[in-house]
Amino acid sequence: MTQQPTNPVVQAFVAAINAGDRAAFDAVLAEDATMSDDGTDRDLAAWVDKEIFSADGRMTVESEEDGGLALVATFTNSTWGAMRTRWRFTVRDGRIARFDTGQA
Repeated sequence: MTQQPTNPVVQAFVAAINAGDRAAFDAVLAEDATMSDDGTDRDLAAWVDKEIFSADGRMTVESEEDGGLALVATFTNSTWGAMRTRWRFTVRDGRIARFDTGQA
């Protein structure tokens, strides 16, 4: 079942990805935002370019926990196809300060 995240900041993050809107995506991130993929810290800008915006990334949210700060979603891109993923967000001052993702 597809659902919208209940946390408005996370909802904006998902909407920006699904719209392919890099400006909206960047606007929802804190200036010093960080991220990890499968437990390894990555360069956020390079990862986002490669895995999301250059590869037509899309998220279909399956479920959420922790007030919308933890998601399970099918993430699809032109590199890897569809995979079930988990996402955990840290929100600070109305922006995403960190996100951690990996296979679920």
